[in-house]
Amino acid sequence: MTRTAHIRLHRAFDEARFGPARTLDLRASMPSAAEAARRAEPWLRERQMARAGDVLVITGRGKGSPGGIAVVREAIRKLFGTLKRKGVIAAVAEHTAGSFVVTLAPVRALFETVPRSRSNDARVKPVDPKELRALGAPTRALLRSLAERSLDVLGAPRTEGLVHDEMVRQFSILSSAVAPDETDREGRLQFLVEAARDAFDDD
Repeated sequence: MTRTAHIRLHRAFDEARFGPARTLDLRASMPSAAEAARRAEPWLRERQMARAGDVLVITGRGKGSPGGIAVVREAIRKLFGTLKRKGVIAAVAEHTAGSFVVTLAPVRALFETVPRSRSNDARVKPVDPKELRALGAPTRALLRSLAERSLDVLGAPRTEGLVHDEMVRQFSILSSAVAPDETDREGRLQFLVEAARDAFDDD
């Protein structure tokens, strides 16, 4: 079998295994390292919320990069380390010289840090980030429901301060899964909040 035929066969197996919904091809658009990371993070977070399991991230081998240095590949490898610490990724394996298979962590891994109790909780007035203040009442209600469910699972008390802090934390996590070019950001956020709640209820 020629090398070209071998590559085509390998790609055919990948397409059958992952399909378009579980494949991020960064090689095709030739982004910079920073652009690749900006595209990859919300995609991986969204795929985690969709409970996609294993996904394929194609970076290319960097043969066309200046000096032959695979800057996109290294930027994505660094991003994987960050997202693993944040509970987005469970494991990463090199698939080929230009791609990785990423095993996404369960959704609950995003929320498994037990919140610390506030001192003088009743006297602390919560302050929302401006992005959270801008949300409509239905989205805030969904976030509050998710925060309360998360605290229950973690065995933390439902004090007003902790519920607020959990809402802010979840908003920060889930908004990172909304692509920068999303036209209906709040609608997408509602979908992600409901998906996170479903993940808690299903476990």
